[in-house]
Amino acid sequence: MDTGSGILWKSGVIGLAGRVCPVWLAGALEGRIRMWLQDPREVLGGFLKPGYTAVDIGCGPGFFTTAMAEMVGDEGRVIAADLQPAMLERMMAKAGRMNLASRIVPHQCQPDRLGITEKADFALAFWMVHEVPDRDGFFAEVAAMLKDSGCFLMVEPRMHVSSSGFQESVERARRAGLKMSREVKVRMSRGALFTRGQPGVLG
Repeated sequence: MDTGSGILWKSGVIGLAGRVCPVWLAGALEGRIRMWLQDPREVLGGFLKPGYTAVDIGCGPGFFTTAMAEMVGDEGRVIAADLQPAMLERMMAKAGRMNLASRIVPHQCQPDRLGITEKADFALAFWMVHEVPDRDGFFAEVAAMLKDSGCFLMVEPRMHVSSSGFQESVERARRAGLKMSREVKVRMSRGALFTRGQPGVLG
């Protein structure tokens, strides 16, 4: 990812430097309307099991993180990645109120890389891949972090990502070593589930 491009990780997405969603606006990323549109349990149902290690890329205030922590149980854990330390603090405070903090590992991303070395059973990138300046590098990192049996869910907003644009990301993911398993339906979104494949091999 190009550090000179002014691109920074933020809550659930990546944005231009100076436009990173401030922590005081994080409440806009949650709420009853979003819960109705994109209930985390409805979106992630079937992908997570007790004992899993999961990664929430661009976790923001923890809309998906806390639900993931509930789903992986006491024996599992969720690595919650975000650029902003204050956003991670807000997410952990929420997790604490829900008695889930022990299951969550906050991870501060760098502007140009995820930097997650632990192997994961599941990784989520919700409404953020289209803003990544170096998608090839991003997908390579995701592929490297997955266990052999792991899977990756990419969800993109229909209002910003066309069908052809989404397919381009799918192709980039394939070249990086991810194999598309199936489409995933999410309101207002385009989604795809990937498993580990072989870089550059059509699957």
